[in-house]
Amino acid sequence: MIGYVLSRLARAAITLLVTVTLVFIFIRFSGDPAAALAPPDAPQEVIEQYRRALGLDQPLWAQYTGYLGRILQGDFGYSIHSGRPALQVFLDRLPATLYLGGTALLIALVLGLSLGAIAALNRGKPIDRAVMGFSVFAFAMPNFLFGLGMILIGSLAFQVYLGGQGAGVLAPALTLGLASMGSYARFTRSSLLETINKPFMLAAEARGIPYRRRLIRHALPNASIPLVTLVGLSVGSLIAGSVVTEQVFAWPGVGQLLVRSVATRDIATVQFLVLAIAATMITANLIVDLLYLVLDPRIRVR
Repeated sequence: MIGYVLSRLARAAITLLVTVTLVFIFIRFSGDPAAALAPPDAPQEVIEQYRRALGLDQPLWAQYTGYLGRILQGDFGYSIHSGRPALQVFLDRLPATLYLGGTALLIALVLGLSLGAIAALNRGKPIDRAVMGFSVFAFAMPNFLFGLGMILIGSLAFQVYLGGQGAGVLAPALTLGLASMGSYARFTRSSLLETINKPFMLAAEARGIPYRRRLIRHALPNASIPLVTLVGLSVGSLIAGSVVTEQVFAWPGVGQLLVRSVATRDIATVQFLVLAIAATMITANLIVDLLYLVLDPRIRVR
């Protein structure tokens, strides 16, 4: 078991190092960062000053080692617009994104898992087909289109503007959680049906274990194992997955900050946001791998 944990930790560290390296390469080879930071009409002398200040006049290997050293020291650069550290700019926007993403995840989990279980326990019945039809619709509907529809209906029919943080979190959370809700419903149905038809469930029925106990004590825990991966991906995408929704609803979160930073060439902020998103995904996948030790005894045995 220790070897399993160490291998997952090593894989996460290597993935993070590769991500940092790719961010460094893309920033350097997507254009001259000094020219991007300088004013549009700046003379070449000013651009050279920017280049020296950023250390871009050094060899590439020296820039890379210095880049890694600054990251290890917690120095992620400064925003060119506010002059504040990129980390602080990110932390100022993070609570709004976590509030929106957490609410959306809660809605998706409660509704998706409930609908999926109902569909599995009523396989082939009209309610099963209705749930699956709604799941396909929820998964296929673009969230920006659904969000714009909610804003238009609220404004035209009820004279209520659903955009901005002052309008509440329910509308953007429903928009953000719609696709996840459909995925949870479909995965829950398929996983629960597969578990119910396995031999150990038939053996439990043959021993006379009541249906409700078989369902709660045996079927649900085993059916939840594949869903852990899906939930982990949803948790990992809390920061990156809300970019479109935050733009549609003018929600002042990290997603809106990322779009504005890209549009205004705020390189330090963009660079840190990409690293933060990657680190979130890597951490979520690491936690999922460790949870498998608790949920699946076969991994502990191996």
